[in-house]
Amino acid sequence: MPFIMATVLIDLISIGLIIPVLPSLVGTFTGSTADQAFWYGVVIFAFGFANFLGSPILGALSDAYGRRPILLIGFCGLGVVFFATAFASALWMLIVARLVGGAMQANMAVANAYGADITPPELRARRCGILGAMTGVGFIIGPVMGGLLGTHDVRLPFLVGGTLAMINLVYGCVVLPESLPPDRRRPFRGRSATPLTSLRTLNALRGVGSLVTVITLNGLAQFIMYGSWVLFTTFKFGWGPEENGWSLAVVGGVSMVVQGFLMGPLLRLLGAKKLALAGLASSAAAYGAWALATEGWMMYAVIGANFLGVTVAASIQSIISGAADARSQGHILGAVASLNSLTAVLAPIFSAPLLTAVSNLPRGDWRIGAPLFFCALLQAGALALAVPALWGGTRRSSGPGPETR
Repeated sequence: MPFIMATVLIDLISIGLIIPVLPSLVGTFTGSTADQAFWYGVVIFAFGFANFLGSPILGALSDAYGRRPILLIGFCGLGVVFFATAFASALWMLIVARLVGGAMQANMAVANAYGADITPPELRARRCGILGAMTGVGFIIGPVMGGLLGTHDVRLPFLVGGTLAMINLVYGCVVLPESLPPDRRRPFRGRSATPLTSLRTLNALRGVGSLVTVITLNGLAQFIMYGSWVLFTTFKFGWGPEENGWSLAVVGGVSMVVQGFLMGPLLRLLGAKKLALAGLASSAAAYGAWALATEGWMMYAVIGANFLGVTVAASIQSIISGAADARSQGHILGAVASLNSLTAVLAPIFSAPLLTAVSNLPRGDWRIGAPLFFCALLQAGALALAVPALWGGTRRSSGPGPETR
């Protein structure tokens, strides 16, 4: 587990580096805030669309050939896209780089399958939380570094991120062991690795099918928020890369504390199903509160108050992982990653027009929160669908374990 934790940490630091500066980089190729908002949405769409197509294929390949080689492909792809982005001299080059990177990058899905390989079912939610904590640490270090570096040159974080990805590639080649023994592998079938087939397989899993819409709405809300955060705070509070970097670092800090230290006690207290419901309710309220914030410090207060929202992904993922057999973890978790990528594809379709519509409003106008108000509605819908799917299961279950309570 320490090997994959270090791998995820380095990976997420490199990703976190670029978040505060990517909108600014897009802005260097545009002439207005409205154009910046539109093309930023296109750039996000390009990565998500390619990742939607590539994730189930890479997940199925990891079931057939092992986790390690697929992780190495992902590190290489991440390095290539960062360096290509850093040296892009036109907007189309930036879009092409994001397409290539999205197609090659399924590191988190394969890392979670790696964790499932070496973890008994009753501990998977806890292990998902540990990997989530590494995500939090990465988003503490990465955005702060990216914000500070971006104040000097918006391309510098991409160069540093590419270097970290190459370090991860070398680390994986030299240190990272394989987690999936040959007797637990299954042949690769291209037809079953298509996104739609993978999503049908996920939908057919016992006790999981009803959660697919919940995952979709929750993921769509998260990706709209991620894609809107920097421009929302810029339009509303006048924040720059440094302020956004620090705010995202606080998001990462809360994620690290909750998933690294509180996930176990929360699971023992509530179980994965009840914890997912509590997290969905907390997130719905948080999106609305962010949208209504009138001062920058309020964003930080809501980040801290929404600590239960951090547990949703790990809780639901543990339920899904527990429903899949040991030979299909990569395929199933790749399908989850593909579903998340689909929401990343759809998110700019909503966020870009909303951001464009509010881009010329005066600073502080409450209507600038339109993207986050929309996120609150999506999350409320996810909660409404999750209650019969998860709460009923918690009442029927007689098992004492945190996975089924």
